[in-house]
Amino acid sequence: MRRLIGFLTLAFVAAACSPSASESNAADSDHKDKGKGVVVDLDGLKSTTPSDWKEETPSNRMRFMQFRLPKKGDDKEDAELVLFKGLGGGSKANIQRWKDSFIPPEGKKIDDVAEVKEIKIGGSPAIYLDVQGTYKVKLQPFNPRSKEEKKPNYRMLAIYFDGPQDVYQIKLTGPAKTVEAYKKGFDEWVKNFK
Repeated sequence: MRRLIGFLTLAFVAAACSPSASESNAADSDHKDKGKGVVVDLDGLKSTTPSDWKEETPSNRMRFMQFRLPKKGDDKEDAELVLFKGLGGGSKANIQRWKDSFIPPEGKKIDDVAEVKEIKIGGSPAIYLDVQGTYKVKLQPFNPRSKEEKKPNYRMLAIYFDGPQDVYQIKLTGPAKTVEAYKKGFDEWVKNFK
């Protein structure tokens, strides 16, 4: 009889400690949600990033959001997607500045390797730049003492968007093959803002 009572007590404790069916399903769905992207909100226009974009804490206060896009193929570095909010300057000045951050291949001009087009984000106009060449990087862009590093065979997809309330700049930069691998997902993500 004692064995039976001990067994029943043990069974009761085990049942009480195990998750209920609804808790178990919630845990399963939480685990599945880890593979989903991040919802990005631009003045109420929202779109979810592809699940392989890894959100990071912005590396400085000028950055609104920041993502790491893992390298592809034999590329040695990851790509980075950065969103800036509230930085002005106008679309023409920013497009020119982004172009100026690249050196075109020998024998070409920057406009030979840059495409600028108008797109819509949530029905509002935006400017989209696709440029490649040798990328001139400064770790501290506004510090005149910061040394410039040159990264050959890089590409940037950049958007200047004057949103309903704020100005946004979106820049995907990295090795050309890696950026090409993410371009379709990037374009879909931008198109899906609603």
